[in-house]
Amino acid sequence: MIEVVNRQRKLPMDCGRWEAFAGKVLKVVPAEGAGVAIVFVSDRAMRELNRRWRGKRGTTDVLSFPAGQDEFERAAGATLGDVVISVERAGAQAAEHGLSFEREVAQLILHGVLHLCGYDHERDGGEMNALELRLRRRLGI
Repeated sequence: MIEVVNRQRKLPMDCGRWEAFAGKVLKVVPAEGAGVAIVFVSDRAMRELNRRWRGKRGTTDVLSFPAGQDEFERAAGATLGDVVISVERAGAQAAEHGLSFEREVAQLILHGVLHLCGYDHERDGGEMNALELRLRRRLGI
């Protein structure tokens, strides 16, 4: 199951588009049939999540929260977890990198889902980055 939730009012988000894109992502990553939730938030909400869960000040573009489901929960439908994206940060980064907003959001969804699959670019010697670049090409982003 894929769920897309817009919890911000700064920018309109086409949740149907992002649900379809997340479905494509789940077909090319090692998700083993699990679903995902994509949540769009404001910078203010992202700052609070970053402080609360990572102990870091300021905002960030994407955070991933693994589900950690037990057997009973998985029986109702396996999910990798939640990918939370700051639409304001995504917009700023798109402008900084000369990308469309949609392409930036697509990259952030892929990045967040890879984290949910257990990849960690801070500790894996470039494995996640290499995989992400290959999957970007495969997904056309």
